[in-house]
Order: sequence, then structure tokens, then C-alpha cells
Amino acid sequence: MERLAHHGSLRLRGKDIDVQMTQLTVHSGKADKDRFTTVPATLTPLLQHHLAGVKTRPQQDSAQGHGEVDLPHALARTSPHSAKAWGWPSVFPARNLSVDPQSGLIRRHHVDPSVIHKAIQVAVHRAGLTKTISAHTFRPSFATHLLQRGTDIRTIQLLQQGGQGVPSPLDDLGV
Repeated sequence: MERLAHHGSLRLRGKDIDVQMTQLTVHSGKADKDRFTTVPATLTPLLQHHLAGVKTRPQQDSAQGHGEVDLPHALARTSPHSAKAWGWPSVFPARNLSVDPQSGLIRRHHVDPSVIHKAIQVAVHRAGLTKTISAHTFRPSFATHLLQRGTDIRTIQLLQQGGQGVPSPLDDLGV
């Protein structure tokens, strides 16, 4: 789980989700590559609701004098005003503000990996599953479900280029 703290989905920012194009970008994932995937249509309303709530956090933090987010180093130098722009806050923000160890500023970072790990374990228990499941289970499972539904392997590989036109396997569940 620690890997997710530094890479991947926990570090998703608002700019990484394009609801209209039903695409999500995960930066610096496995092998330090950017990955693109489709956003499940069934989750779009929930995602939009979640993002609307997340958008209010930086404004609340700013009112307390702490509205800036951590930026990639080059961007922090060339475009420091981006630290207050909507696209940069975490999609999964931590509950509390904390001191940024690098800058010494008080900021809201992404949620701690242990929170996601615990949530997955609770869901596994509630579902009555006996297999060992972690956050790392989902990416290969996603590809397996695409293959089972008849999606061409080249199309799955091209998901790295963008998720447009490929429905998410989650939409097949009728949730």
C-alpha cells in the first residue's frame, strides 16, 4: 500500500478526471508510467457529487490561511499560482491539515494509504470474500473482465492512450 501513497490513484488531482470524456489519468503508476482508464458511467453521478464536495475544501482551507496544495517541483517554480487552482487539490483529500515536511507549510494532502487499505478490507469482509484482496488486485482484475467480455487485447493495451469508447467492466454489473 505504501507505493500508492507516492504514486497512482491516491495522488489523483481534480485535473486528472475528465467526466465528459469518461477518462481518468493516473500519473506515475506501475513502472512510473502514466495510465489512462475509463470512468464507469454508473459512478459518474457519485463522482461528480464527490468532486463538488472536494472543491469546497481548498476554499475552506484558504479561509483558515492554508489553501495551497503541493505542486510538482517544476510547476511550483514556473506557475506558483497553480497551488490555489482547482485542478491541483487531491481528489481524495486527507481529513485533517498537516505540516508539509518539505516546505514546512500547513496543507491538506491526499488520504493516507491505510485509510484505503482499511476500507477495502471492510468491503471484502462485508462481501464475505475469503480471497486476499488489496488495492493492487483491481488493475489486473479490470483487464481480465475486459477480456472476458470480448474486448480485444490491443484495445486494452491502448487504454494506456485513453479510455474513450471502452465501457468500464463495472458498468456490466448493473450496480
